[in-house]
Amino acid sequence: MDTTVKSNLPWVEKYRPAKLTDLISHEEIIGTINKFIKEEQLPHLLFYGPPGTGKTSTILACARQLYKPQSFGSMVLELNASDDRGINIVRGQILDFASTKTIFKGGYKLIILDEADAMTNDAQNALRRIIEKYTENVRFCIICNYLSKIIPAIQSRCTRFRFAPLSPDQILPRLEHVIEAEGIDVTDDGKKALMTLAGGDMRKVLNVLQSTWMAYKKVTEVNVYNCVGHPLKEDINNIIFWLLNEESFKTCYEKIQQLKAQKGLALEDILTEIHLVVNRLEIPPRVSSQLLINLASIEERLADGCVEKPQITALISAFSKVRSLVV
Repeated sequence: MDTTVKSNLPWVEKYRPAKLTDLISHEEIIGTINKFIKEEQLPHLLFYGPPGTGKTSTILACARQLYKPQSFGSMVLELNASDDRGINIVRGQILDFASTKTIFKGGYKLIILDEADAMTNDAQNALRRIIEKYTENVRFCIICNYLSKIIPAIQSRCTRFRFAPLSPDQILPRLEHVIEAEGIDVTDDGKKALMTLAGGDMRKVLNVLQSTWMAYKKVTEVNVYNCVGHPLKEDINNIIFWLLNEESFKTCYEKIQQLKAQKGLALEDILTEIHLVVNRLEIPPRVSSQLLINLASIEERLADGCVEKPQITALISAFSKVRSLVV
């Protein structure tokens, strides 16, 4: 690839692993697939797991290992099922590609169906017959986030691999490689904040890293949290302190509302962080369970589109009950 074009790419694509050896995790899965390829016994594959864990990168690296660059376009069909998910695509484009034999090239073709959990049930039912009928000519790799949304008939025709969220130990070497390659200024607490926010999603790590660097030219914990609009630990500690100690309902409400406005915070993000703190509070289990139920109800109402202000009052009320029960 032209270096000028590559330099303009988002870091997520610029540093996408090109070979199986470049992948940072899931050694067992990669080892198994490598063995399939070497022994020319590749089955139909089903990759599932959370976003940003290497599913698409793994199959693209396999495809590059299987096919030469000049034949890649004719041997690999990659479809994002979020766009192409109807029965007409299965009966048209996929069937045409699967049924056309490779006259001058040996081996099989590869069809990659990304985000296949967005496919309709009719499309999945049409696909299962194509998978069986053209196995001699083509291999399928079906990629999804939610296995439950893939019909059992498709699941039974594929070898399944679960891609778990990446651990900080797996993310850190790749993160440091990108930091070194781009020559950016990152503090240790900045790296820790990136990995905490990402929750095992390598794509999110690199996207937030690039955004923070572009915005602040220095990647620190505060800059990372500010860039994504996520509450800082000290902000959450302040909110918890007000909820547990502020006597006046009105004062507590005004302080939380003022902090939200100053920092541009969303109540949903605040609830997520409060939930983590509640699990560490030294309060009786029956009290903490009731508090978590109340927090879940507030989160549900927010998800349904309710206005935030009444939900802040519900949050203060939930902690007022805790104070009355503990005291």
